[in-house]
Amino acid sequence: MDNILKTFLLITLIVLLIVGCAKQEEQSTAQEISNQARLPIIDMHMHTFQWNRYGDPPPPNSVSGIVPAARTNREAMEAYLADMERYNIVLAVGTVEALDLLKPWTAASSNRILGGLLFPEHIIPGKEASVVEWPDLASLRAEFKSENLAVMGEITAQYGGIAAKDPRLEPYFALAEELDIPVCIHCNLGPPAAPYGSEPGLRAALGNPLLLEDVLVSHPSLRIYIAHSGYPFLAETKAIMLLYPNVYADISVLNWVIPREEFYDYLQSLMRCGLGKRLMYGSDQMIWPDAVGISIESIESADFLTEEQKRDIFYNNAARFLWLEK
Repeated sequence: MDNILKTFLLITLIVLLIVGCAKQEEQSTAQEISNQARLPIIDMHMHTFQWNRYGDPPPPNSVSGIVPAARTNREAMEAYLADMERYNIVLAVGTVEALDLLKPWTAASSNRILGGLLFPEHIIPGKEASVVEWPDLASLRAEFKSENLAVMGEITAQYGGIAAKDPRLEPYFALAEELDIPVCIHCNLGPPAAPYGSEPGLRAALGNPLLLEDVLVSHPSLRIYIAHSGYPFLAETKAIMLLYPNVYADISVLNWVIPREEFYDYLQSLMRCGLGKRLMYGSDQMIWPDAVGISIESIESADFLTEEQKRDIFYNNAARFLWLEK
């Protein structure tokens, strides 16, 4: 009797193992199908930063609490490239302070990273304060013509205490208009207490999108998009975008850093006034790769958006802005 019982238990265990393996394989296959079924996404705002840009070891993601695992630039790059595959991100605008840091990304991504140069303010790992540097215009022109760079910016003038209409930026806007290069400009705030620390020039008032108006009047064919949708300057962002139809905006950082309810209120207000065809997804992935999943989920879970509106934000609007049909 004992042998019969043992045999029965052994057979039961084998059956359970087979069923368990089959279910695991089904789940794995379902996940693969889900990933393959994902519609394409364009990330209009991410960064190809050094893994230790904000310190060694890196600080945790302020939202998730997760500390980045990367301890080399290659590991940081591979973490984002894995998310490109996971979420079907077919194209991304990746900005960096120096071209030598960008080249590995464009090569490893099969040129799915459109390079942008972040200036004039940027952080150098190991330094206590950020620096302001202006790229040489002739060199910048050559990089655009050789297609090593595809986007001007993110222009971080606000961090350096410089207004968007500052004469020092004028030659760069003129070059972008001449070569028909898209421009990304930071219009937002910054880390809490940043003016007391690493960003002594940062001022909230300099993030106001209305400071772009003279630039837009002087350069009517400039393709420009406002980073972070000008948050928290909602009325001013609406005013600029409604009056100047060539201006687009990305929703980066808002979609994972600020409280979800606040983000939804801001996004709904922009949608209600008819700007849904000019808002673009961006992750603002810096050194925290989990920001990508959080920011995508925030759009997928927005029940006030139709599927068509989500598609516009994730892909269609950016494809139109970048003139991908050309």
